[in-house]
Amino acid sequence: MQPTLFTERLILRPLTLDDADGIQQQFAHWDVVRYLNALVPWPYPADGARTYLEQIALPAMARGEEWHWSIRLKEAPGQLIGNVSLMDEHDNNRGFWLGPQWQGQGLMTEASAAVTDYWFGVLKRAVLRVPKAAPNLGSRRISERTGMRLIRTDHGEFVEGFFPRDIWEMTREEWLESKSPQG
Repeated sequence: MQPTLFTERLILRPLTLDDADGIQQQFAHWDVVRYLNALVPWPYPADGARTYLEQIALPAMARGEEWHWSIRLKEAPGQLIGNVSLMDEHDNNRGFWLGPQWQGQGLMTEASAAVTDYWFGVLKRAVLRVPKAAPNLGSRRISERTGMRLIRTDHGEFVEGFFPRDIWEMTREEWLESKSPQG
């Protein structure tokens, strides 16, 4: 069972089918999806969130291959504002999105830190790698702030089109060092 995670301002609750409406409301915005993998359909269909949960996220969680959390403010726990995920895939271990009105407040840095701690501390993984569209400066800043380093650039297809794709990395040792009082 995947646990609920708590940060200073957030509750990260494992996704369930009940999250479909909240995801549908917050996800279907160009500013949310433009730099995501081109596998995301656009325009986003009216049943996109339910289909994603039923056919992709929930089965992967049940198999123990992916871990998906809804992001909620502690002050408004009934409202889903985004999603953060961990995946056991080559060069793709963490992904996230946040509804437009909550962007730019450091919330995703907070959520990312919590699931990165889960990746290294609970799942005991050695390396975390995160791909992102190079023009996605907000996502890049999160990687930089959390001590990740750019290890490679190739090309990727995103909802908005083809862009350079940066692969960011952090090792378990680097994460633990960054959390130590001396780090």
